[in-house]
Amino acid sequence: MSTQAEFQTLKQHLQNVIVGQEALLDKMIIALLTGGHILLEGPPGLAKTTAVKTLANGVHASFQRIQFTPDLMPGDVVGSEVLDMNTGALSFVKGPIFNEIVLADEINRAPPKVQSALLEAMAEKQVTAGGQTRSLPELFLVMATQNPLEQSGTYPLPEAQLDRFLLKMKMGYPEPEEEMEVLHRAQKNPPIDELESVMTLEELRYIQGEVKDVLVDDTIKKYIVEIANRTRIHANVYLGASPRGSIALMKACQAYAFLRGRDYVVPDDVQYLAPFVFSHRIIMKSEARYEGITPEEVVERVMARIPVPVQRLVR
Repeated sequence: MSTQAEFQTLKQHLQNVIVGQEALLDKMIIALLTGGHILLEGPPGLAKTTAVKTLANGVHASFQRIQFTPDLMPGDVVGSEVLDMNTGALSFVKGPIFNEIVLADEINRAPPKVQSALLEAMAEKQVTAGGQTRSLPELFLVMATQNPLEQSGTYPLPEAQLDRFLLKMKMGYPEPEEEMEVLHRAQKNPPIDELESVMTLEELRYIQGEVKDVLVDDTIKKYIVEIANRTRIHANVYLGASPRGSIALMKACQAYAFLRGRDYVVPDDVQYLAPFVFSHRIIMKSEARYEGITPEEVVERVMARIPVPVQRLVR
């Protein structure tokens, strides 16, 4: 079986549990292939937790869900030192962050100290607790959910933390026929408990190496840089996409091309993924927000004004 076929099998594994949401499943697999984090925004009840748990099941990865609340403490996430009453010594008890795939549920309800601890984990794949730095698993992905900011008790995430997410995706409600299928499946036992893994972590790491070899021509790299640069000088933008965002878009495009059976990136890949990779990295000016202009609209307008590059397909 080819490596692309293996990921089609993984996608089918997800579809056995999740009804519809094909765009979400693609983005989750892109995050898995690149080792990037993903931010999902939408109301409760859209099977976000189930989707992430099913993904972890598919690659035989350890999984943990963390419910973020205003009273959460850093130790609840990274762990803490506990006194052994028999020996009088302190021993470190690992927190839920020490798993390979972590669901940070309602991440924008957490206080700043917790966000700081999570940022270190996302950025460095390590945590500092009890005066020591401890490494996280080699495969470490944060798949976070957040409620729309209009809901009470939610706060914007720090810009530095947003920049660590490979991409952000907004989720909506399913179509009526899809919701009917959800009801049919809800009458039976949860299918996730009956599914077996479709690949090992060793196989995943090998495939991640193949994704890095997907060709990104210089014309494509210049196209990405031009889009990013124009978000920085846009009249409605206070802070544009960062160089880290450009790297994220390139990597996401490599994974997207790989999933479609290509060993090279095309401009269509960039155009499709740019809004998901750049929008959460853009901070709008206050007057633009009042006018209802969104970061997604800025990215689309920027791309509409940049000539699509003519690509050389010879390796």
